[in-house]
Formats: sequence, C-alpha cells, structure tokens
Amino acid sequence: QVQLVEPGGGLVQAGGSLRLSCAASIRSFSTYTMGWFRQAPGKEREFVGGINWSGTSLYYADSVKGRVTFSRDNGKNTVYLQMNSLKPEDTAVYSCAADRFTDLQTMGARTSNDYWGQGTQVTVSS
Repeated sequence: QVQLVEPGGGLVQAGGSLRLSCAASIRSFSTYTMGWFRQAPGKEREFVGGINWSGTSLYYADSVKGRVTFSRDNGKNTVYLQMNSLKPEDTAVYSCAADRFTDLQTMGARTSNDYWGQGTQVTVSS
C-alpha cells in the first residue's frame, strides 16, 4: 500500500523557518514528480510547487517564490520543502503529492493526484 507521510509541521513565528519532509513508500519513486499543496481554512487548495522525477525541473508558486526550496533524495524516497521567512499567510495544511512521469504544470492543475499524503499543519504566528 502506497503511503506518503509528512512529518515536520508545527508552530513557528513569522520570519522563521521550517522544513517539511515527505517519505513515500512508492516503488520506482524516481519516476514520480513530487509536489506540495496547501489549504488554509476557507480557501481553495493551492499548488505550492514541486520537483520533477529527475530533479531537473522545479516550480514555485509566486506566493512562495524566493522563500521556498524543494529537493528530493531518491535514495531515501523522500522529498523536502524548506520554507524561510515564513508569514502568517503561510498558515495552512501542507500535503505532498505524487504523479508518475508528470510535468509540474499538469500536476498543479490536477484536482487529484496519483498519491497524496494526509497533510501536516503549519501555523505561523505574527
């Protein structure tokens, strides 16, 4: 059974940093584009961005560009989301998702993905 597990959420002050990880129990992990979505209360799901299966292409939403870095370790079946200069508006449930051999634009436009995690709460206090 495929699982995506995202530990690493929590409460952080504005201006602080947080690193989320997503461990995937997926066979052929290196063939999956990995992305991050977030959803704040009362708001639509937002594609934060992601990294393609080969690690050669990344996408960052305008709302996080310059403050967020994606990386992946195919040896550990894990993808990371490093967030810096956090703002209260970054408060949301963050979920990782996996789509096989999918470009990032397509991933961001999808309403459902091949696999997705349960999500982890990130709360940024002002």
